[in-house]
Amino acid sequence: MKLYMTLYSPYARMVRIMLAEKGLGSSVETIIARTREIGSPYYKINPSGRVPYLVRDDGVGMEHSQLICSYLDHFEGSPKFMNPRGNAGWELRRLEALGRAMVEGASVWIRELLRRKEIRSPMIIDHEKCRLQRLADTWEEEIDNSLMHGQFNMAQITLACALQLEIWNPGFEWRKKHPLLVEWLTAISDRPSLSTTEPPGPLPK
Repeated sequence: MKLYMTLYSPYARMVRIMLAEKGLGSSVETIIARTREIGSPYYKINPSGRVPYLVRDDGVGMEHSQLICSYLDHFEGSPKFMNPRGNAGWELRRLEALGRAMVEGASVWIRELLRRKEIRSPMIIDHEKCRLQRLADTWEEEIDNSLMHGQFNMAQITLACALQLEIWNPGFEWRKKHPLLVEWLTAISDRPSLSTTEPPGPLPK
C-alpha cells in the first residue's frame, strides 16, 4: 500500500499514528505529496489534491483520515480502535468530533497565516481564535472523561494532534487557563506513536 501525505497535515499525522500503533510501517510506503501546486503530478493520483490518501494493494484509493484509520485498524484483522457498543460508543464518537472541530479550526487559522500578510483575513483569524478559545474551555471540562484516559483511542489521537498544532501558531495559546489539558497532553506525549510523529517546525514559507 502507499500513503500519500505531508508532514504538515494533522490529518495525515493521525494516519501515521495509526500505522505506528498497528505496526504496519513495513506494509505501507509513505510518499510526500506535492499539494497546493499547479500541475502537481499528485493530482493524477488523487484528483481532490488532499492528504492523506491511501492507495490499497488493489490500486483503489481512499481519502479521509477517519476512513483510512479505520481501514488500517481492520487490516489483517484484530482491530484495536473499534468504538465500543452502546452509549460508550456514541460518547467516544462525540469526543472525537469535538477534537476534530479543534483540528479544523486550528488548521484554518494556520492556512490563513501562510497567506501573504497583505491578503490575510483578520476576520477569519479572529473567528478561529475565538472558536479555539471556546473549544479549549470546553475540553478543560471534558478531559476528565474516562474515555480520554486508559485505552488509547481515536478521540485521544485527535485531541493530541489538535493541541500540538501550537508549534506552528504561537497565537494558539490554549495552555493558558487550562492546566488539566496541559497535564493530559504532557502525560500522553511520551507515547512512541505520538513522539515519533510530532509536527516539525517551523512551517515552510
